[in-house]
Amino acid sequence: MLNFQQLGLNPSLLQAVEALGFKEPMPVQAEVIPVLIEKPTDLVGLAQTGTGKTAAFGLPVLHHIDPKVKKVQALVLCPTRELCLQISRDMRSYAEFIPGIKIAAIYGGASIEIQIRQLGEGPQIIVATPGRLNDMIRRKKVDLSHVEWAVLDEADEMLDMGFQEDVDTILETTPKEKHTLLFSATMPDEVERILAKYMTNPVIKTVGKRNTGTANVKHIYYMVQARDRYAALKRIADFNPRIYAIIFCRTRIETQEIADSLIRDGYSADSLHGDLSQAARDNVMSRFRNRTIQMLVATDVAARGLDVNDLTHVINYNLPDDSEVYLHRSGRTGRADKTGTCVSIINLKEKYKIKQIEKKIGREFGKAKVPTGVQVCEKQLFQHVDRMENVDIDEEIESFLPVIYRKLEWMNREEIIKRFVSLEFNRFLEYYRDARDLNVDETQRSRDKEPSEDRGKRRDKHGESRDRNERGDKGDRRIRDDRDADFTRMFLSVGRKDKVLPPQIIGIINEVTRSREIRIGRIDILDNYSFVDVDSNSVGKILKAFANEHANPRGIRIEKASERNEDNSGSHKKTRFVPSKFSKRGKPSGDKQYSDDVWKKPERKNPAFRKKKGK
Repeated sequence: MLNFQQLGLNPSLLQAVEALGFKEPMPVQAEVIPVLIEKPTDLVGLAQTGTGKTAAFGLPVLHHIDPKVKKVQALVLCPTRELCLQISRDMRSYAEFIPGIKIAAIYGGASIEIQIRQLGEGPQIIVATPGRLNDMIRRKKVDLSHVEWAVLDEADEMLDMGFQEDVDTILETTPKEKHTLLFSATMPDEVERILAKYMTNPVIKTVGKRNTGTANVKHIYYMVQARDRYAALKRIADFNPRIYAIIFCRTRIETQEIADSLIRDGYSADSLHGDLSQAARDNVMSRFRNRTIQMLVATDVAARGLDVNDLTHVINYNLPDDSEVYLHRSGRTGRADKTGTCVSIINLKEKYKIKQIEKKIGREFGKAKVPTGVQVCEKQLFQHVDRMENVDIDEEIESFLPVIYRKLEWMNREEIIKRFVSLEFNRFLEYYRDARDLNVDETQRSRDKEPSEDRGKRRDKHGESRDRNERGDKGDRRIRDDRDADFTRMFLSVGRKDKVLPPQIIGIINEVTRSREIRIGRIDILDNYSFVDVDSNSVGKILKAFANEHANPRGIRIEKASERNEDNSGSHKKTRFVPSKFSKRGKPSGDKQYSDDVWKKPERKNPAFRKKKGK
């Protein structure tokens, strides 16, 4: 096994490597560094994310940089702000003992004036995202005419995100006589085009099989009904108390809904998607890297280039349509020779996608069973006991022990242990008591798994069943599992103006009642208020909880909709109840769903009718 001393690096770089605690080079580093040190050349490195590619190109580039020349000698292009910052931090660490080296990070979402000043200080290395660097070129704030090294990192992701034209423009402003290094996890046609256009007889180094997932990642899937996807996600999280995961969703709306639901249900989670401001995005990523957040719910675009170490899981809440996207997702875990698990939650109709991905990556997926309630409780109990065994004891607690001993002297050892465990564990026992099995037998056809009365119904994007003839507001969601159960229609004094979605309404009910066992049915969200179907057996509990000022500090009102003379015809626009507390005219003021047409008889608006009546 090679060590870094055998790679030919100069003493300053070896000192930095030693200070960083690197012992032996990773496979991609052992393959690439000696080639570039001995004879600079064009090179293609095919390796998965997290395999040490930054050091593979960063150390040789720094080896050849002249710190006395205040010109841009090396350019590193990468797809995202996060990766840009990560690479620039790593490069500065490698260059710590080389006086005079300056590295500028140029990326969108930050002050362009500050970055212009950095470029004016004469950096030898620029790490940049294509969009912002092109902006600098148009403003004539950067000179790339002395570039000797051009590095394209995560080239497949960069082109997949639509940066093809920007990359072409940037490379055309650099000298033809330079060394181009291209690093990628996969080799789609667009990357091969860049290889052919800008590289001359490149050396190709492949670490692992081309277009395959890292060997350190275990690939498993859970088979559930579409409507049970979120319930399965919660069980996976509960069964892995130390989970540190990215959960991938298809859309920004779904990403936010799942994150909101997890937060409402007491999980340490947050969202990352394109609707967030850069400041909010930075805040989320900072908390996730610090592990203040255990689960990050993200879209593929938002998670491009994220460099987070030690992820235990990547969870596909929905499988991507493209197998290459799955490769990128799974590459977020199992990095730096560590192991990880890539989980996919699927239904019967998606089984074919698993086969396609298996064929693409050359790896077989394992089928796992969604843990039962008993298994989750057992795992959580052991975790609770482990925490107790390994807790650090502060010496200052000694002064409080005599009082504690006197307080607990009436209990024996068994009673103390029982109460200690129950203090933290009761909520899990309550939640998972009589929990149903979420697993689906994939040998049965999907049609056999649906009750006969559900056939002829379509499913929405969340897998919820809806009748083809059903009409309703866009805010309507079918969340109930037991369609034959007895539900009561309730009025809730929050609506769209309060920026609530169905998951928030469910969360409000769970939070105020301090229960996650209440079955929720149809939810209709209007501008100023909402209607929600709840299990009739829980109505008394809900009314009592919302009447308690301590349990309901926001003062949200809830009552039976029948008490407000609601017409339960199913059409929101034609509801003719008169809520006396809303306005003097007897109609919900400001709600566009309720026009004057509803509150006046149609014939009274007809001019012909008025003339006929002599009005």
